[in-house]
Amino acid sequence: MAPQRRRRRIGWPTCAAAGVVALVVLVSGPGYAVGAGLVRVGDPPAPRPTALTTPGTQTRPVAAPPPPVPSSPVAPAVPPVPGAPGAQEPETDKEFPAFGAYLGYGPQGTARIDQLSDWLGGADLRVAHTYLPGDRWSNIEGRPDFLDAWADWRRERDDRTFVLNVPMMERNEEGVSDAEVRRLLRRAAVGEFDHHFRALAERLVELKLPDTVIVLGWEMNGITYTHRCGPDPENWKRYWNRIVATMRTVPGQKFAFDWTPNRGRDAIPWTQCYPGDGTVDIIGMDSYDQPRGLSFDEQVTEPYGLQAHVDFAKAHGKPISYAEWGLFHNGDNPEYMEGMLDWMDEHKPLYNTLTDYCPHGVWQCTANPKASEVYRSMLSGRIDPVPVPVPTAPRPEPPKPTTPALPFDCTPLDLGDWVEYWLGGKLCLRFDWWSRHR
Repeated sequence: MAPQRRRRRIGWPTCAAAGVVALVVLVSGPGYAVGAGLVRVGDPPAPRPTALTTPGTQTRPVAAPPPPVPSSPVAPAVPPVPGAPGAQEPETDKEFPAFGAYLGYGPQGTARIDQLSDWLGGADLRVAHTYLPGDRWSNIEGRPDFLDAWADWRRERDDRTFVLNVPMMERNEEGVSDAEVRRLLRRAAVGEFDHHFRALAERLVELKLPDTVIVLGWEMNGITYTHRCGPDPENWKRYWNRIVATMRTVPGQKFAFDWTPNRGRDAIPWTQCYPGDGTVDIIGMDSYDQPRGLSFDEQVTEPYGLQAHVDFAKAHGKPISYAEWGLFHNGDNPEYMEGMLDWMDEHKPLYNTLTDYCPHGVWQCTANPKASEVYRSMLSGRIDPVPVPVPTAPRPEPPKPTTPALPFDCTPLDLGDWVEYWLGGKLCLRFDWWSRHR
């Protein structure tokens, strides 16, 4: 757990000193971050590096990346693969949605794609999916050694799709309070964190990943992540729009932005977090088999469920996706697995990626043999159609500065949040004032 930043307490002597300093300083506009005079304006202190963990949802336990998979993983009681005696040949005249799976972070995630394809009788997996760590801003900017393997996989074939979940805040899984989230969203909405996302966009273009599908701030309607929407929906939407506008200013980019809530109402109805058609290219949904006792048909018809998702996307003229789905509270549930695969065949999401580790998965997790049999029998030998280019929203205007720049000869003073709030802005000191007035 990263150490929490200790709030500085400011007593009356400090306030009196601030009043004296104010006689020889210039007050700049609101919006400058505390301590912005060191390296970057608005860059909060980074926590200690933490071990990578697999992102979870608000009710899904966070699991570590799965261990290396044997070269020939076999789930129990699976049907014969295509080409084997007694096997049925796969359908070849029907269009299926592009699919893949989340198989782990880093190089092991891309290596397992071919192994899963072999297990599925040569099915063509054209979608790769991973997450940027949300522990600190430097990782959200996309460090090169983490993205290199994914860039290599994507560049091997033009018809592949790379899906990247991008956190909107650092300390993203550290249980940050609602009050702190509200404060962060206020800072974010005026552009304090924009430069991190420009750095990420430049990194992706540099790696020749300009058409990455970016699942930004996923499951924002839940309670797990620091980038959640519930504490301040209006500033959350402003922040989303700033990020998209910032990343679209980078030359060469062709990103598609996927807005992806959890299925169901969760902490806040996901419709209250929709930032607008101008900055959303895909309307996704993470849909696990939960809560306990809820049938697949009820997952379709529940408020803010699967049918509501499809209807909402249609009303807004956007394609759909399922970046995360899989088994969960109802255990080894073949009815859910068949229902979800049939649903996607019918509604043609732009892509879907199964979360393939326990308790959600069917290949690397041997705890779900019945659902594994359904998944393998329905997807074995499938060849995806050539993916249609993602329709991107109109390019938004670059974000406009919300504060005037500090004068070049003016040094900002860090007086703490409370004093700056009371003064209405940050103070800066001109060191040449004495020579000018002698």
